[in-house]
Amino acid sequence: MSVITLFSGSFCNNENVEAALVKTTGAQLVTEQEIVEKASSISSISATKIKEAFLEKTSIFNKFTHEKERSIAYLRLALAEMLAQDNLVITGFPAHLIPVSLSHVLRVCLIADLKHRLGQAAALGTGEKEALKLINGSDKDSSNWVSTLVGNNDPWNKALYDIVVPMNATSVEEAVALISEKSQSPAVASSDASAQAVKDFLLAARVETTLADEGHNVAVAAKEGKVVLTINKNVLMLKRLEEDLQSIVHKIEGVKAVETQIGKGFYQTDIYRQFDFETPSKVLLVDDEREFVQTLSERLMMREMSSAVAYDGESALSIVDEDEPEVMILDLKMPGIDGIEVLKKVKATKPEIEVIILTGHGSEADKKVCMDLGAFAYLQKPVDIDLLSKTLKLANDKIKKQGA
Repeated sequence: MSVITLFSGSFCNNENVEAALVKTTGAQLVTEQEIVEKASSISSISATKIKEAFLEKTSIFNKFTHEKERSIAYLRLALAEMLAQDNLVITGFPAHLIPVSLSHVLRVCLIADLKHRLGQAAALGTGEKEALKLINGSDKDSSNWVSTLVGNNDPWNKALYDIVVPMNATSVEEAVALISEKSQSPAVASSDASAQAVKDFLLAARVETTLADEGHNVAVAAKEGKVVLTINKNVLMLKRLEEDLQSIVHKIEGVKAVETQIGKGFYQTDIYRQFDFETPSKVLLVDDEREFVQTLSERLMMREMSSAVAYDGESALSIVDEDEPEVMILDLKMPGIDGIEVLKKVKATKPEIEVIILTGHGSEADKKVCMDLGAFAYLQKPVDIDLLSKTLKLANDKIKKQGA
């Protein structure tokens, strides 16, 4: 039997369809959570972090760390390994990661109009206001996910599926009967070509995760041992990058040839950056002096240290809650919540964040207060950039040792 994927909107009877479909076909159910857990087990990424790849909001640090792309790479690898067998029903966001070249996969979408979804929510005891919030939130996540993968922000687009089932006009029994019938069609039967496509998908996923673990982010395709790497961001030393990529990929078992090419995104202004695991990656600069902090950010970038910026204590605390920086460079004198108060709150809620105080107005008394509160270091403006870089690396070393 072919593989069936089910992607659905919230409150669209998807759980009932999944259960009935598995019972009817005898297929093995592979849930989104199972794929996430497998991806976590074969990587150094927590399941919680991997699931963040599905969310609408992307971390402000992602353009430096490529965490989302790395999570997606490992989701592909987990899925590719599972596709070694047939007779599966795969559910949730990872279903969209299966390439169209896998012809034995029947792609199904379950969706319904808002009235039906609100009715389903009410039947489950969820109030209308809360249901609307849940539906809007999940639809935004779905839209963002599809946009990330294929550039189309319509998660219910018929072009993404073989069957789109309108659950407001279809019973569970009718949906299961339709999907079961279509899954028996010769058009989605397993074949030598589909088996080779699975092998190609697995090799591409292995290459992608290997490159991601080296800090690279490129598109990967494979066909019968030939690997094509597409560079979609501008790079100052293209030849050197191509040589580095080819050197890494040639060592992977099953790779017979490697080709590099540039994609459409190469001609945009965004610059390709290899992620360096040895330097601090999630650095937050907090200072109300905009010109100073922007200049400091640029000077750190020249030393391969990327950073996000906040111009006041309130914004910094919001970023701490949502994006969890690893190192914070914090000014003391700011309007609103000052640096000492920010330091107190950070150490009370996220003590693992290392805070480097960088101030032009502090005293010895302030230094003692900050160090007693758990600051990693206390530096004065104007700061020597080499000293700041060294301090950042020491903070990063401490974080890595604690996480080991």
